[in-house]
Amino acid sequence: MSRSSISRRDFIRLSCCSAAAGAALATGMGRFGLVNAYAQGPTYKALVCIFLFGGNDGNNTVIPFNTAGYQAYLTARGDSVANPTVALGLPQGALLPVTAGLNPQPYSAFALHPQMAGIQSLYNSGKAALVANVGTLVKPISQFQYTHGQVQVPSALFSHSDQQNQWQTAAPNSNGNSGWAGRTADKTQNALNTGAKIPMIVSVAGANIFATGLATRPAAVNPGQTSAFNNLDNNRNTAMQNLLTLDSGVSLVQAASNITGFAFADSNNLAAALAMFKNTPLQTVFPNTGIGGQLKQVAQIIQARGALSSNRQIFFCSMGGFDTHNHQLPDQGTLLGQLSAGMMAFYNATVEMGVDPQVTSFTLSDFGRTLQPSSGAGSDHAWGSHHIVVGGAVHGTEMYGTYPTLALGGNNDTDTGSSARGRWIPTTSADQYAATLATWFGVAPAVGLGTDLSYIFPDLINFQNAGLPIKLGFMG
Repeated sequence: MSRSSISRRDFIRLSCCSAAAGAALATGMGRFGLVNAYAQGPTYKALVCIFLFGGNDGNNTVIPFNTAGYQAYLTARGDSVANPTVALGLPQGALLPVTAGLNPQPYSAFALHPQMAGIQSLYNSGKAALVANVGTLVKPISQFQYTHGQVQVPSALFSHSDQQNQWQTAAPNSNGNSGWAGRTADKTQNALNTGAKIPMIVSVAGANIFATGLATRPAAVNPGQTSAFNNLDNNRNTAMQNLLTLDSGVSLVQAASNITGFAFADSNNLAAALAMFKNTPLQTVFPNTGIGGQLKQVAQIIQARGALSSNRQIFFCSMGGFDTHNHQLPDQGTLLGQLSAGMMAFYNATVEMGVDPQVTSFTLSDFGRTLQPSSGAGSDHAWGSHHIVVGGAVHGTEMYGTYPTLALGGNNDTDTGSSARGRWIPTTSADQYAATLATWFGVAPAVGLGTDLSYIFPDLINFQNAGLPIKLGFMG
């Protein structure tokens, strides 16, 4: 790819995000018919990604609850009641038990972090699933293969920026320049979302590579404020429209003008659609938190799906603060509480709208964290971790993938001997996890040269060739 094409893509991506960032101009809009506003196409589906920036500690998110499993956990993490300035082990009596699933795991019972009551309720009622020990992989790999360098591993394994990029791009060998959600839009937009009045992908958390396609563009919305253009008076509004239609004759500038024009139109269309529900707002109460506000905005856009003529939508939300090298217990507890309450409220909103079987929310994160605590009552960068999937189409009350054996230097650890800290080698790839979501969304499930799924996930065939499933079974 030429330098000019890279610059153009980056310019367009950032211009789109900044221009659409406020998202909604309420004047000068075309009106939509009421029937269209409330219409729900039979094929509507939405994916809602919640990225946990910093690397969420999965070891304190999903904990073994049977006697032997909890003791292994406590031995490695230490008793935080007895040693609060060093240890990370949560007291067993405070954990939130979840119903045992049918998939075989190394431990017979599990529980969630004490602040995750919403996720516990969703899981035990069959509306949420857990996916264990997921991480970026090029190919399946064992501890022996890892320690002897026999199988290629993702580049810069324990680097925040690299792993954030790889989780979002499904490109574990390099810094990809498009996201797997963006490429999903590339392959489904024409067939499943023709005529939509805003792009298939909407970010409510700023610029990100996850939403950027090679052939499609995202839109961006600031929760609660729908446009960077909403302070323009009528004269400036007209001047902006005239400026955007001027043919400059300079290709890069013209491309940027075109994308800004698209953003202006997106704002207009979104504002008009949302305005139709001004007098009939959602009754679900969302928590007054950053992730609560983002998910509320996503719910409002889904409510307006008919007015937007959208049959497929993908959303990007995020939370920060999960890089818990110090003070992990209070900091992660607060964040997991906000995540749990936000996902619960969002699911309730989809029930209120009657689309709970058609909307799936899920978590991503840089990586997991070491089982063994670090100094400062925190944990260090690791690899595999556990993720949450919520929705009416989820095959819930179950854990998918394989939970690691909590033994320092054991078969799931990257290291052995005195250097072992409990960095879990993933037993499920990020590609398998994401492909399960993408195929539910509408991507054809075939893998191989020339297929849509291999366009989106180039390394997925490595797992199929190894006899592993490309769909994990957690989606209906």
